[in-house]
Amino acid sequence: MLRTNVSFLSFIERLHAKPGHGEGLSLKTFPAGSLLLRQGERAAKVLIVKAGITKCFFSEENGKDYILEFLGEGEIVGEIEFLRQIKCLCSVEAVTKVEAYAIAVPYFKSLLETNLELNKLLLDELAERIINTSSRASFQQLYTVEHGLKKLLQLQAKLNVHISKEDMAAYLGVTLRSLNRALKHVV
Repeated sequence: MLRTNVSFLSFIERLHAKPGHGEGLSLKTFPAGSLLLRQGERAAKVLIVKAGITKCFFSEENGKDYILEFLGEGEIVGEIEFLRQIKCLCSVEAVTKVEAYAIAVPYFKSLLETNLELNKLLLDELAERIINTSSRASFQQLYTVEHGLKKLLQLQAKLNVHISKEDMAAYLGVTLRSLNRALKHVV
């Protein structure tokens, strides 16, 4: 439900503490509600979340959003677009205030060519995403909306954040009406 990657965060913090990366690596702050990446646009930077919570979502042609994941500390975004040389597949929005390390694309390219630790971390992250996507797809097929909603409400309480009904519905892949019916059974 909330993905984090402590190893990636540790790596980027160590890298940021060293001199010599100039404008290639900086720490940026994004207020809640702001977009870190916008679907359909070019990503100028690869970002690694230092603190805060983001949501990664697709906006469909019918005007509906589908939230893929909530991403927290150590999660990387923009790397797939860099690797494939494509526009952003989805949008990433700050749910809370977010601090993120911003890596300029040329610097990220240089790091990938010279840093084996980064390569290993990136491969592990991409493999983890495949596993998570498969698990989530089977979970949504095998369990009721109410079961997924319970887990989402537990996450909200644990993190002490507010997740809007619209975002809950978008994460669960249901309409707002279906979510409201499920809330009656869960609460």
